[in-house]
This record gives sequence, structure tokens and C-alpha cells, in this order.
Amino acid sequence: MAVTNQEETGLAGEPTRRDMIYVATGAVVAGGVAMLAWPLIDQMNPSADTRALASTEFDVSKVPEGSQTKIMWRGKPVFVRHRTPAEIAQGTKDDTADLKDPQTNFQRTQQSNAQPGKPEYLIMEANCTHLGCIPVGISEPGYLGEYGGWFCPCHGSHYDTAGRIRKGPAPKNLHIPPYIYTGETVVKIG
Repeated sequence: MAVTNQEETGLAGEPTRRDMIYVATGAVVAGGVAMLAWPLIDQMNPSADTRALASTEFDVSKVPEGSQTKIMWRGKPVFVRHRTPAEIAQGTKDDTADLKDPQTNFQRTQQSNAQPGKPEYLIMEANCTHLGCIPVGISEPGYLGEYGGWFCPCHGSHYDTAGRIRKGPAPKNLHIPPYIYTGETVVKIG
């Protein structure tokens, strides 16, 4: 049976068998590309051991007033600072200072209205926001900060008692990780 010219082109712009073959072939190719791409995309997800470390719990009562400790969360160090009333007062006073990354002392220690924080405990990632060095704190040898908080020895960034950038090349404050208090003194980070 001979195919007429009218069957090949379709009547009045209607799809032909050839159009349907093109659509079907395109769908199969798109499905094949997706199946080949999935393992490549999936391998970029965090490994199981990293996902297992997605959160950590710490008893903040172990940190004496006026000192800090470093704990690990997701393979990164985190400062847990038990601030003195003078440090809290200084952080609140500095709320009105000219800040590169404006945040109040209250915002740095309170996670939400439903879950109030404790202003005496400052929990933040221990990575300078400039190039990721670990800043030294008040109670550590080599402290040279001008604002009573932390100093990054790599490039000279100075942070105040609330972990806010005050001087130097760092563009942002020290990052506050997500956390909640699961007990009176136990905090869950992550």
C-alpha cells in the first residue's frame, strides 16, 4: 500500500505517525539520560557516616562561667562559651555599634520565640567567615582581640563578645548553628 503525500504531512496540521515516533524516541532518550545521570547526582549526597553526625548533644553546665569549650559537629569545631554577666552586658551595649553584619546580642543567643535560648551561653561555629581559620578566644593563649571576643590569627579579624565581626576582612559574624535545648542544660546542635 502506497503512502500518499497527504498521510505523511497530516491533514490541517494534525500529528502524523512520524511525529509520534519522534515523541516516543525523545521520551526514551530523556528517560535514559535521567537513569544515567541519577548515580552521578546521588553520589554528591552526604555519606551515611556524615548523616549520622547531623546532630550532637552537649551538656552546657560542664563549661565554667568565663570559659569556653570546643566540640565537634559535622566534622567542624563549635564554640560553646559560658559568658560572664560583664560579657553579656558588653555584647548588649555593642548592639548600637556600627556593625558589618548587624545582629543584636539577643538574636545571637535566642533561637525562636517558642524555644528561648540562654543569654549566658553562646553557641557558634568556630570558623572565621573570611577563609575558615579557627579564631582564638579570650581564655586561650595568643589572644589579641580588641573587642573582648575572638581574634582570627590568619588574617586579623576581630569579633566581639557576641561573635560579631568588628574589624578585619571577615564579611560576616561567626555562624550560629541550629540548636535547641532538650533539657535544662542539654543542648542539641543540628
